[in-house]
Amino acid sequence: MSRRVLAQPIEAEEWEPFGWLPRRDSDALDGSQTLHFEWQDPHANLICHRADEVPHTSDGLVCEMFFHHFSHTQALLVLNCPAVIAVAPASCTFSDAGDLDFIRAFALRPLDSLVLHRATWHWGPFPVGAEQVDMFNVQGIRYAEDNECARLSDLGEMVEVVPPPPES
Repeated sequence: MSRRVLAQPIEAEEWEPFGWLPRRDSDALDGSQTLHFEWQDPHANLICHRADEVPHTSDGLVCEMFFHHFSHTQALLVLNCPAVIAVAPASCTFSDAGDLDFIRAFALRPLDSLVLHRATWHWGPFPVGAEQVDMFNVQGIRYAEDNECARLSDLGEMVEVVPPPPES
């Protein structure tokens, strides 16, 4: 493994370079950031990621690639189990291994929600200790037309995402 990234609890300040965390409607800052759909194609659905979609190590999960969408923001709500997500700023090109220094990972619990800024690179969320993480998802319905992939193996690299230890 080329790099290890420890997943930290998701908090608004640490998440800010990558998106924002939805706020309660009673929060004075609610609505200060909004979703963007360049193609006017917002769509809500249920999605999942399975544990068997990614390789595992004794300590974590292997991030082999990142994806991003230029045309829209994406909102996720984790429904059923702990999960991890890895992200990198939109400014990364993954044309050299130096961009791997900007990767961050976050631990998510059921009912954690997040919004990804347009073009934020992301991997997951993938389940921790479960076969599948289910999520409520809001993104452009034509996302497949705007789904660039950066394969870390093209850099001769892989990233191990290490979740926090289970809560006791």
